[in-house]
Amino acid sequence: MARIIKVGMADLNVAEPPDVLQTCGLGSCVGICLWDPVTKVSGMAHIMLPSSLLGKSGNDAKFADTAIPLLIQEMSRIGGEKSRLVAKIAGGAQMFSFYSANDIMKIGERNVEAVKAVLEKVKIRLAAEDVGGNYGRTIEFYAENGQLYVRTINLGEKYI
Repeated sequence: MARIIKVGMADLNVAEPPDVLQTCGLGSCVGICLWDPVTKVSGMAHIMLPSSLLGKSGNDAKFADTAIPLLIQEMSRIGGEKSRLVAKIAGGAQMFSFYSANDIMKIGERNVEAVKAVLEKVKIRLAAEDVGGNYGRTIEFYAENGQLYVRTINLGEKYI
């Protein structure tokens, strides 16, 4: 029987089949899911901010630049192979309207850009994404098949 493994804000976790990784409340945050299609080892991180250079928190799971390498390390520990990993991401919404051209307030967009840059740097292919908009998401990632289930309020649900 599959367990649902919760991933909190600024948190990460790994799973093997038949377990499912789940995170709720993705607004400007980005949920990144990595999957090894051979061993079916999967991982999820709930990233709050693009860069650890913005401030040290003592929590590497909080930032795109530190969470992704840490997630890869945790997946390797249980049999995932970095060279086979594929990624799916969701979130990165602009939850509030600001009357400013200042990019500092576009945290969702900056999170998505940072996640994509780190994935490119570590040579992991981005297979699918559901990002942007002005609405929150809850996601579930299935270790068995690498499917990412995205649920939104009033905007439906889908698998990517």
